[in-house]
Amino acid sequence: MLRPAHIGHLAMLRALIRDGARDGSFEPELAWDSADAERFFGELKQALKSGYFVVEDRQTGEMRTVAVPGYVYWADEAVGNDPPVGFGLFRAARGGGYELWLAGLEGAARGKGHGRAMLEALFGTPTGKATRYVRVRRASRYAEAIARLLEQHGFTATRETLHETYFVRAMPVAPGPRK
Repeated sequence: MLRPAHIGHLAMLRALIRDGARDGSFEPELAWDSADAERFFGELKQALKSGYFVVEDRQTGEMRTVAVPGYVYWADEAVGNDPPVGFGLFRAARGGGYELWLAGLEGAARGKGHGRAMLEALFGTPTGKATRYVRVRRASRYAEAIARLLEQHGFTATRETLHETYFVRAMPVAPGPRK
């Protein structure tokens, strides 16, 4: 089950991101206290608080806001006192659509079908349906499994860099208004 992510989920997201960084799923500098990690988690806090963060456009140098909708995931339908075990954060992409920017699942929930169920739920949201891009860290021990799951949702690996594999999902173009 999914619920919208909010500032109250920051500690859980921080813990999952730090664990994922130690595991190779996120940038290594996020695993420990560092200037980069503090900047990143400050931006994440702002995104959870307002639904946006402010970034500098690398091409123009202008500051712009980027929508960052997100969800937290519970492993069963009963959302009670138990904390969520996973999350997915999207960010608006240039040219329309979204990127599944960050996603993580608690270690104890892995290998039990929850990654598949969480991605199914995330891609079933309006934001998820408009998602066109995903990047996966190649160092993650889950990279191959994630690639297979993404393929089931219409994503194709299109480019590899030293650290990441880029996946793109072709989206049908809706006809525009007639002029």
